Amino acid sequence: MIAFVRLRTKMFARRNLVFIKIIQTSIQWLFFAWHAIWHKGDSPEKENTYNGSIMDRKIEKKFWTPKKIAYILGGVAVAAGIIYQIGFADHRSTMNVEKDRLSIATVSTGEFTDYILVSGQIEPAQTFFLDAVEGGMVAEVIRESGALVNKGDTILTLTNSNLQLDVMSRETMLYEQINNLRQTRLFLDQNDLNQQGQLAEIDYQISLLEPQYKRFKELHEKKLVSDREFEEVKEQYEYNVKRKQLTYRSYRSDSLARSYQLQQLRQSEGRMNASLNGVGQILNNLVIKAPIAGQLAMEQIEIGQAINPGSRYGQIDILDEFKVRVPIDELYLPRIGQGLRGKFTLSGVDHELEIMKIYPTITNGRFEVDMKFTGESPKGIRRGQSVRIRLELGDSEQSLLLPTGGFFKDTGGNWVFVLNAAGNAEKRNIRLGRKNPEFYEILEGLIEGEKVIVSGYENFGNNEILQLK
Repeated sequence: MIAFVRLRTKMFARRNLVFIKIIQTSIQWLFFAWHAIWHKGDSPEKENTYNGSIMDRKIEKKFWTPKKIAYILGGVAVAAGIIYQIGFADHRSTMNVEKDRLSIATVSTGEFTDYILVSGQIEPAQTFFLDAVEGGMVAEVIRESGALVNKGDTILTLTNSNLQLDVMSRETMLYEQINNLRQTRLFLDQNDLNQQGQLAEIDYQISLLEPQYKRFKELHEKKLVSDREFEEVKEQYEYNVKRKQLTYRSYRSDSLARSYQLQQLRQSEGRMNASLNGVGQILNNLVIKAPIAGQLAMEQIEIGQAINPGSRYGQIDILDEFKVRVPIDELYLPRIGQGLRGKFTLSGVDHELEIMKIYPTITNGRFEVDMKFTGESPKGIRRGQSVRIRLELGDSEQSLLLPTGGFFKDTGGNWVFVLNAAGNAEKRNIRLGRKNPEFYEILEGLIEGEKVIVSGYENFGNNEILQLK
């Protein structure tokens, strides 16, 4: 590149030297022409007379001699050349380029679709992750990765002695608490029965004393019994009536408290029974079963391997429906929304997709979206398969189009080399709009049918004219 620049500098210096020599020569020709026109001289010559004497006389010369005309025409031609070079000649820098090494495209009018090409990966639409609820050592591997499982199929069995001892201890403690609750409830029931027995005894005494009291009262009014006998019966009767009132009031208060206590006891007993069942289920977590039907995807697990609680060891994919997970450059995040459509071709058939979910978290300059099939999922696709998607960012419209090429990285889309009628390429300023992987949208500077060099310009330097060979 440096040698090329030096060569161009030498050529430019030589051209300037020639131009100076032309000017000098032109000035000389003009001077000779001026001198020939304005300084006409006379030369004396000898001539014989009639009398044989010799005498000098002035001889007239022609003004428009061939020599003068040649001088004048030469000066005019040189002056015209100088004027042309100064005012009209093309002094732009040029370069010879082999046409076969260039990529030339034609400006055309067509439908511009604003889209980008992205790569997506096929994933099941629904996935159930398998996480270890309880840790332990792998005792047996029953289902291998890739196997189709039904709901309830056993996948792994684990062993954990410490967990078993802990479960037994919890169960014992819960049984003791449940027995204490039952004893408390039994005590409350016995207290209720005792109070009911007291009320029954009081009612019995009243039923015996009330007729006697009424009879003695009639006899006392007739003076047939003494006052002392009547008062004894009366006191016993009134005592039992008051005793019934007090006992009933206490029973009613105790009944309300006992009802609330019994409700609490039943709730506590229910929770303890649920805890007892939950503790019993802890050991069932050592037998890992498939929660749904699908295809098992699991890391390599060996017998005797330790699995920690909460660790993820696999997943089950539902194979009835698929989606596509697509990473997209963060540059397009403001233009991506739900409902945007895309398509890809598989086995010669086009399949349409639609964005259903956007993950705004950006990682390594990219964010992800989930796309669903607008129709049926393609037959024969597999989890993890990659597809090339044409994701549309806007509606199509008629525009002036220029095919994409390497020129953009050298010019930024601000100018291009356009072929002229002479077959050479001239530098021209343009303005581009939107871009897709196939075309640029032309806003200014080009018209339909013009031919443009779209390959890279890195070897053209600052030249403004390319002479194509």
